[in-house]
Amino acid sequence: MEMILSREFWVGLFAIIWINILLSGDNAVVIAMAARSLPPKQQKQAIIWGSVAAIVMRVILTIVAVEMLKLAYLKIVGSLLLLWIAIQLLVPEDGDDDKGEKTYGSMFAAIRTIMIADLVMSLDNVIGVAAAAKGNIVLLVLGLAISIPLIVFGSTLILKVMDRFPIIITGGAALLGWIAGDMLVTDPAIVDWVRASANWLESLRIAPIMGAVLVVIIGTWIARRKPPVLEDGKA
Repeated sequence: MEMILSREFWVGLFAIIWINILLSGDNAVVIAMAARSLPPKQQKQAIIWGSVAAIVMRVILTIVAVEMLKLAYLKIVGSLLLLWIAIQLLVPEDGDDDKGEKTYGSMFAAIRTIMIADLVMSLDNVIGVAAAAKGNIVLLVLGLAISIPLIVFGSTLILKVMDRFPIIITGGAALLGWIAGDMLVTDPAIVDWVRASANWLESLRIAPIMGAVLVVIIGTWIARRKPPVLEDGKA
């Protein structure tokens, strides 16, 4: 009880909530993009469960984040995985079945995409949250739990806007590519070499730009190569 009534507790709680507001924009984007392939009735469920899963994974990751970020090649693997996810999000999943009826992606696949993407993107973000919590697990869990409705609201809003402005889907995928490119050049295994021999990749933001461009080009190319679906449901 003393802990809850203390000034430090409330300052830390506010800091965690504020950090999540600032850092959850990319998470809301990927949740909305993954949910768009589902039937309208399941989209809300995917957003809620995807947000809850993202927060739970972030709690777990925050606890071990400081040590994980010291591992060489972890960010490289994560950035390549995020690039793949971003490209996949640009490829439409829905179409028509053999009866000419519209088909959708699965709830499990959408939530899996959300969890993997959030895990990768949170490698850096959780450092700020862990610092604000100062080792207080109760404060950490409470602050992140309060962030759930913020992510749900953001994801729902983005999903609605996507229906009206499909270009946002491309922008969201490009954002993930940007994050992946930035993550790649900050891996402990190569960061010293980058800063000594190819500092322009980081200082001029060339790596993030290349990541965003790569995602858009490859994702658009794959999407255009998918065979068109005719009215009778046959390609």
